[in-house]
This record gives sequence, C-alpha cells and structure tokens, in this order.
Amino acid sequence: MKILHTADWHLGKRLDRFSRLEEQVSVMDEIIQIADEQNADLILIAGDLFDNFNPGVEAVELFYKTLKRLSLNGKRPVIAISGNHDSPSLIDAPDPLARECGIILIGHPKAAISCFELEHFKVSKSAEGFIEVELKGLSYPVRILHTPYANEIRLKQYFGEDKEAELNKVLAGHWQKNADDFCDENGINLLITHLYMNKKGAPILEEPEGEKPIKIGNADLVFSDIIPPQIQYTALGHLHRFQNIGTEEKPVVYSSSPLCYSFSEAGQAKYVALIDAEPGRPVSYEKIALKNGKCLERKSFDDIEKTVDWLTQNQDTFVELTLESETFLKADERKRLYQSHSGIVHLIPKVKSLENDESHPGEINLSHDMETLFKNYFKSKNGGQEANGELIRLFHEITSTQS
Repeated sequence: MKILHTADWHLGKRLDRFSRLEEQVSVMDEIIQIADEQNADLILIAGDLFDNFNPGVEAVELFYKTLKRLSLNGKRPVIAISGNHDSPSLIDAPDPLARECGIILIGHPKAAISCFELEHFKVSKSAEGFIEVELKGLSYPVRILHTPYANEIRLKQYFGEDKEAELNKVLAGHWQKNADDFCDENGINLLITHLYMNKKGAPILEEPEGEKPIKIGNADLVFSDIIPPQIQYTALGHLHRFQNIGTEEKPVVYSSSPLCYSFSEAGQAKYVALIDAEPGRPVSYEKIALKNGKCLERKSFDDIEKTVDWLTQNQDTFVELTLESETFLKADERKRLYQSHSGIVHLIPKVKSLENDESHPGEINLSHDMETLFKNYFKSKNGGQEANGELIRLFHEITSTQS
C-alpha cells in the first residue's frame, strides 16, 4: 500500500505583515494532486495543522476543504494529529462529523478513538494512543501508534507516570505496550507523532527560526532509539526540513513544512513523503518535491543600482535585504527600493566598515556645536552610520524653528 506523509502546514501563518494564505491554497492543491496521482491509500498529517490556537476563518475553511478532498469524500482515510501550535480541543471538536468523511482527528495523546465503519474502510481496533485500520481491498490491517504534541509534564500526566521519570522512559513504555499488544508481522505498523525527536549521539537538530520551541535545555527531547522494533515507519512533525533520522530499513522522517515559513529556511526545498509498505518487510519511501509557493531570499548588496536590478528581476520572492552603505539610507532611496519590489519583508542597513568606529564616543563634549553633537549622537545610535545630508538639513530646519 501507499501512504502519504505530510506535516507542519501552519495554516494561517504570516510572514511579518504578509499573508501566506494564497500560497497555502496553492500548495494544498498540489499535495492533493500528488496524493491522487500516486494513488495513495492513506494520508498521515503529523501536526501543526494551524499556526496558532485560534486560527482565522479562512485558515479553518482551507483546512477542512483540504481534508475532505484528501479523503476522496470518505474513500481514503486521513489521520491528522495536533502539534505544538494547535489547540488539542479545537482539533478534537469536529471529529464525529469528520469521521463520516473518512477523517480521523486526534488532539490529545491519550485519545482512544471509537471504532467505526464506513463503506471503504473501518477502524477495527482502538486503545489509548492506538488505532487499527482495515481498508477494503487490502488483505492486511494498518496499525498506527499516535502521539499528538503535549509538553513533558502533560505527557507524563496523560500516561500516569511519576513526574520525575524521564520522558523517554514514559513514551518508550507506552509505545512498546501498544506495539506488543497490537503490532505483529501480519499488518503494517506505523507511528505518527509531533515531538522533538533526535537520533541519540547525533548533533541536536535546530528548530526553525520563529517556531515555538519544544526543547528547553534537554527537556522534551525524545530519542529515536525508543521507537518499538515492530514499527516500520515513523511519521514526524515539527522540524521544517526534510530529513530521515532513522535508518533506510526503518525510516524516522520529518516530512518538512509545505512552504518556507522563515528566513532560516531560505533556499530549502519542501517535500511530502510517499511510503510503499507491506507487512513483514522494510518500507521504501521517496520524497516528492513541492513546487508551489514563493521563495524566501536573504540578499546582501552594497550598491543601490545593483539592488534595484536584482529586485526587479526577482519579483516572485520574499526578501530579507541587507544593504551596506557609508551613511544612513535616504528617504528617496528607501522609497525606490520598496517601489521596485512588493515583497521586501526586512530592510537591514549596515555600515560598510567599522574600523574607525566612533559609535561609542565616551564623554559628551558640550563645547561642540549642536550639529556636531547631533552627528555624534546619531552615529552612536545607528551602528556607526553617518547622518546623511537630508537628515542634517532636517536637523537645521528643526533647530532654526526653536531659535
């Protein structure tokens, strides 16, 4: 069977003052198209469905329309769990109605999904953190261990463990019990979770810039070696770069976000994972690139003309622009930059050289004239940049009205 794994949609997310909703509509269409073209039998969405606990109406509408289309109106099961950006109660709320469309929404780690049957598939077994799905036309079931996001304390409370116990021990015991009770080689065995997971002994993976952090110190850090041996594929959410922290035989995969959501992701390709699985054998998977959505670029220039030329030729981007100059940017220069490109998110002025840095002049010499004092003050507050002629003229206008 074929399984499509995606995560970290962050529907409703903005980039500073810019909405990403139009891009999100486009990339959701692309994910649906991939699922249909690849004849995926099952869809897994590993958390951070929305960007905040109270998503806007448009984001919620896009979410449900996308899930309905992914489910083929009930023919294909879709399983979505909450992430650290989601409200578990909001995700759980429409579940009874969603099930009629073949959609299983799981908000809390301790969730026990009621068994039900539709025309094309049924949930035949269920326990806390586990479901078994049987699809018409397949001679074997799919077993899914599921753990939506909860912080370290709440996870221990959910699973009834001593608060002093290590999180890895808590999860390892919970997952292994479900795996031992339900997962054998007569079915496909999967784990879906939204946790900060790392390979033991490997460098700590960096969380995306602007992402709500899960890891504080080593709290909430989970290692992949606690995944039960019965599990053939682990579908992860949270980190926005595609990566397999498991092995080729037993992949543990962050499928990536569908769009670049911060400038720390500039230049990253985005993917969904397509898994080919059967009982008792290692899975194979491929990453399928997503093409929709704007590129994020971090660019640095030291010349206005070169900057405007690049901006004019790269319109379909969001830009974090660093401009090196000897003096503070003039108002007409700023205006020209913003008029040449509608997607400048940040404009960062930078001094070309600070070898003769006088930005911290020490004691103020009150014997200096007002203009010199103003220039020194401006320089101290702007990283060593000189006040340009336009600012000096404005300073003279202000001081002349005061005399």
